[in-house]
Amino acid sequence: MEFLAEQYYMVRTYSAGVFAGYIEEIDIVNKIVRLKNARRIWRWEGAASLSQLAMEGTSNPKECKFPREVNEVILSNWIEIIPITIEAEASIKKVKIWEQ
Repeated sequence: MEFLAEQYYMVRTYSAGVFAGYIEEIDIVNKIVRLKNARRIWRWEGAASLSQLAMEGTSNPKECKFPREVNEVILSNWIEIIPITIEAEASIKKVKIWEQ
């Protein structure tokens, strides 16, 4: 299994939720991944699933809730890692920062 540094990925974890970012480091055996420039995908609309979000992006960005990007996050117990297309990456990055 090879991961590309320039590829944007969707990472779903067992209990921390979903993040989109660039893989800096991954431990396949212990299921730990370190992402850089990562954004939590807290709530999405305009895609039926994470798979569709990773392939097409969102058709309803105003209803998505994606907080501010963080420089780095270390995630354990990941369940799936999906490569994100260039079009979907642009869509995710265009979603307004959700904050309170």
